[in-house]
Amino acid sequence: MLLKPLRFTAIILVALLQGLAFAHLLERPAKMQYHAALYIELQKTLYVQWGPPNVGGLLEPVAIFATWALALVSRKYKRALWLTCGAGIALLVAFPIVFFWLVAPGNSAFLAAAPGTVPPNWMELRSNWEIGHGIRFLLQLSALVLLVLSVMFDAPKSSTDGQAA
Repeated sequence: MLLKPLRFTAIILVALLQGLAFAHLLERPAKMQYHAALYIELQKTLYVQWGPPNVGGLLEPVAIFATWALALVSRKYKRALWLTCGAGIALLVAFPIVFFWLVAPGNSAFLAAAPGTVPPNWMELRSNWEIGHGIRFLLQLSALVLLVLSVMFDAPKSSTDGQAA
């Protein structure tokens, strides 16, 4: 009874999360050309909605929770269970591991920088921040693909698949 609503919820939440990650990826080429002061100013202003207590900061833990709840409900569908668990693992590698290893140090340093000041290692922080978001994009995309595949592999087989109705 909970399987379909949880599938829908998990896929939508991970798709929204993927949208945030894709935005970071699309912004990367331009941002890598910015001087330190502009880059840090953007970090302090542009990404406010990405972190807690705003929607972006809540989206990721809720997406992870929904995916693991789906795995629990999917346990009698072996292929769907393994694909959903794969999605959950990808999300858990993206957050907290990659986030706290590569992204969070830059967030902390950039947010703590006084106006007009630049952390001495800002280029390393920027590089790690951007690489971390690239890795997170790939992990979150993998999670989304695995969730969609879990639905496809669990779909009932019929003799009219692929034929016009």
